Amino acid sequence: MADTSDIRNGLTIDFKDGLYQIVQFQHVKPGKGGAFIRTKLKNLENGKVIENTFQSGAKLNVVRIERRPYQFLYKEESGYIFMHKETYDQVTIEEKLINAPDLLKEGQDAEIVFHAETETPLVAELPAYVDLEVTYTEPGLKGDTASSTALKDATVETGAVVKVPLFIEIGDKIRIDTRDYSYGERVK
Repeated sequence: MADTSDIRNGLTIDFKDGLYQIVQFQHVKPGKGGAFIRTKLKNLENGKVIENTFQSGAKLNVVRIERRPYQFLYKEESGYIFMHKETYDQVTIEEKLINAPDLLKEGQDAEIVFHAETETPLVAELPAYVDLEVTYTEPGLKGDTASSTALKDATVETGAVVKVPLFIEIGDKIRIDTRDYSYGERVK
């Protein structure tokens, strides 16, 4: 059991019948009254972010989590199969636990967060950026830009559709941000 003095970004707590990770916090000491801590908490089951205020000294139920390196092997009806990179143990992860499932490519690295006491997977996180090849996109026409940020749809090798600049062509490798599916850059 911990209290509010132990609050830090990334700490996972058992709160309101769910597991929440502290995304942001601010210690507030008003001129009158007791101090309190304003927090933003991310639900690890559904990804929703809520705001909550804790009174200074309030008790928190801290949950121990572990981040483990895995590699994506393949997808089947029961879910996505990942292999631990050191022990070669395999685990099946449901699609809803993966932050960007349609950007997963066979052999790609991911980090799976486990509840340390129950050994249950909580979330599978891809790296911040992945490099994928464009398999289909319409050709961009010269002079087809009304602004400098003209974008078109492109389908990548995993089947995901992302917005890319007009100069991207079929066969180009591009870097995609897995958090918001945005185009980063062309990769050689």
